[in-house]
Amino acid sequence: MSAGISKEHLEQTLKEKLSADHVEVIDTSGGCGQNYDVVIVSSVFEGKTLLQKHRLVNDAAKAEISQLHAFSQKTYTPAQWAELTNKK
Repeated sequence: MSAGISKEHLEQTLKEKLSADHVEVIDTSGGCGQNYDVVIVSSVFEGKTLLQKHRLVNDAAKAEISQLHAFSQKTYTPAQWAELTNKK
C-alpha cells in the first residue's frame, strides 16, 4: 500500500504541466493522501469541452492519479474563474 501523494506534489505537478494560474488541492482523505478534490484554473482550457479539460488533467497527472483512491476535479478558464469568484 503506497503512502499516497502529497498535496504539495500534486499541486506542483498540475501547475507545471498545465501552466495553471491557480491550483487548489483539498485533501479529503483525512491526511493519508489518497483522496483529493482539485480546482484548476488555466488558459490551456480555453475553447475546450469539460471532457477535453478533464482529459488534459488526467494526462498531466496520470502517475499521481493512479496512486489515489479518489480524485475529483473542477476545471476553469481564467475568465470562468474570475466570473465565479466575483459572484461570492
